[in-house]
Amino acid sequence: MRTLYREFISAILLILGISMLIGFVLANMVYVVFTKDEMTQQNLEVAEQIVHVLENMHMVDHAVQPFLQSIGQLGYQIYFVDPSGGGTTFGQSFEQSSLPRQTLERVLQGDRYMGKEGTWDQFWMMGHFSNDIRNTIGLPVRIDNEPHALFVKPDSQILFSDIHMMLAGFIVAIALVSVLGVIMMAKRLTHPISELSEATKAITNEDFTYALNISRQDEIGQLAGNFLNMQQQLMHNDIARKSFINNVSHDFQSPLMNIQGYADLLLSTSLNEKERLQYAGIVNDEARRLSNLTKQLLLITSLDQSGYPVKKSPVRLDLQIKESIKKHQWSLQDRNLTISYKLDEAVLFSDRELLAIVWDNLITNAIKYNQPNGHVFITCSIESDMIRLAFQDTGVGLSEESAEQVFERFYRVDTTRKKDGTGLGLSIVKEVVTLLNGTISLKSELGKGTTFTVMFPQEGNDN
Repeated sequence: MRTLYREFISAILLILGISMLIGFVLANMVYVVFTKDEMTQQNLEVAEQIVHVLENMHMVDHAVQPFLQSIGQLGYQIYFVDPSGGGTTFGQSFEQSSLPRQTLERVLQGDRYMGKEGTWDQFWMMGHFSNDIRNTIGLPVRIDNEPHALFVKPDSQILFSDIHMMLAGFIVAIALVSVLGVIMMAKRLTHPISELSEATKAITNEDFTYALNISRQDEIGQLAGNFLNMQQQLMHNDIARKSFINNVSHDFQSPLMNIQGYADLLLSTSLNEKERLQYAGIVNDEARRLSNLTKQLLLITSLDQSGYPVKKSPVRLDLQIKESIKKHQWSLQDRNLTISYKLDEAVLFSDRELLAIVWDNLITNAIKYNQPNGHVFITCSIESDMIRLAFQDTGVGLSEESAEQVFERFYRVDTTRKKDGTGLGLSIVKEVVTLLNGTISLKSELGKGTTFTVMFPQEGNDN
């Protein structure tokens, strides 16, 4: 498998190699354009001085050899050709010591030779510094009125020992440091990514406790921080999901067992009509309870979807609440409760159906947990730029601890509430109000009652 670590190192080494190649080509171009002619001119001046001395100060053959030997000892390589074409080397010997015959004849005839010829031979600067007789400067020399040829170049061994060794050492050091730095940086960059990969595998196996030891201030550190936040949220969601499934299973199991048990009793032939009607009523109540629970689960699942379609239109809140109160008249009479309201005219641009669910749940809650002969009071008013709606009852009230959890799913305060409640009503109210850009709060006191307050921004009417 191709790992990111290997790919990163390969990419860096490739870039380094390409950079060195481009740098080498550019250096050769600089050499050809700026340096080569200058160095050739310097070598030509040295060769001309040697020729001047040979032609003007040494007029006999036997004095030429000692002079050229002394020049060779000063750091030059010399190839001296006599009229017959025979050559003698002074100073360091050449590795490549053969010159084309036409080159020798041309210099003996009085022409100059200016080093390697041809485009490619001139382009590569390393070839210029090689120990090759073709890199020399050739000049004609007349000694005793006879034509000779002198080929001169700086000693390659001295040149390499000074400049080239330093350059080679510099390049090798840069290459080693670069490679080691790349390897260390690649390991530093890929190690936390490998850790993140292991953490994702743990999450795949539903292990949300994998510890990440990444403390960095760069993008990878931010990624690790975001991953930890995601891990915590997934853990919370997993706990909530399991709790949700457990609560749903329990709430479905109880009425189903009642329906099954009383259905079996209804099959008995020994039942009288009164018992049969009683058991059938229980089965009907439990079936209605299951139906209500199913509707609430479907609604809360829909609200969990980020793209829940909100159908907005102008809604007269005072009229809609009055309609909801009428639907609960029989419950109020059955429990001997009174209800009053003070509803100012208020129009909200919002979803009519979702708002009806909110009022229905809050009124149902006020009736269900009210005390005998209790009272329900509902108000709707406009305060500054907000629409305020309050649902107050004289019921059993909530403790401070219960008030903090009452909007959680499936939360029910006591066993009395578990009989006919699902624990979803107020959580649905909370989600709907939030979805409609509103807020809901409560104020409660044990034994005295509870007040739920819903606030909507009035400017939302223009949306």
